[in-house]
Amino acid sequence: MDLPLVTILLLTGFINLIGALAYAARIAGVRTRRIAMSFALFNILVLFSRTSNSFLGPFLAKRIETRIHDGSGASLFVDMQFVLAAASIATLVGILLVPTGQRMFAAAIGWYQDNRSTTKLALKAVSPSGWRTLRQSLRFPSLSHLKGWHMPRGIGWGVLIANCLAQSLLAVGVVASLYAGYLAPEFRVTASQLSALINGFATILLFAFIDPQLSVMTDDAVEGKVDEADFRRAITYISLSRLAGTVLAQALLLPAAMLIAWVSVHV
Repeated sequence: MDLPLVTILLLTGFINLIGALAYAARIAGVRTRRIAMSFALFNILVLFSRTSNSFLGPFLAKRIETRIHDGSGASLFVDMQFVLAAASIATLVGILLVPTGQRMFAAAIGWYQDNRSTTKLALKAVSPSGWRTLRQSLRFPSLSHLKGWHMPRGIGWGVLIANCLAQSLLAVGVVASLYAGYLAPEFRVTASQLSALINGFATILLFAFIDPQLSVMTDDAVEGKVDEADFRRAITYISLSRLAGTVLAQALLLPAAMLIAWVSVHV
């Protein structure tokens, strides 16, 4: 466990923590009835997450290049497993922080409604009053709204399975393509570019099948057609399917890397 690997794990954790916390923005939007503003905060989180993700690829690529040159590539698979494990742990932490996050988002939405300055909002978040709001917003998650564990109306197993698959592909895409570069070092540039195909399919799956379902449920919750408890239950199920996806990525790592290596060599 060296400093470059620790840096990679921290970046991976940050990306997945932000992704899991983003669901709290939807709950805050329903509670405050400020859907557009909650989606704006959601987009800010996604921006931070994707910006961090742009730094992750070069760090991983440099580690693989170093391992290839010094002949210590046998430990790369374990390194990649550590990266995916960091994604799972961060996602779990994000799920546990959703109750706190929704209260923080609700406070941010109310403050922004009066001040309307993203810069001031960012400064307030790191100010003493921002930390005080964070302390006051801290809540432990409760499973009481999952009583009976029945599936909430408006969401089904198909959506959960699709979300799980999409999240697993997003988690494993870059990692598997870079590890494929180790398996087929003479075509590692080609292999690294194939991650776009995996991530592209996962992104289409998210935006075409999952986000519309969540958006409709959000509108129904605001209009009172869906009980707020049911909406929170749906968000919990979606979050858990995201966690399951990061765990599934561990099993997909080697098959995906071998497939990408084969494609990069033969296609």
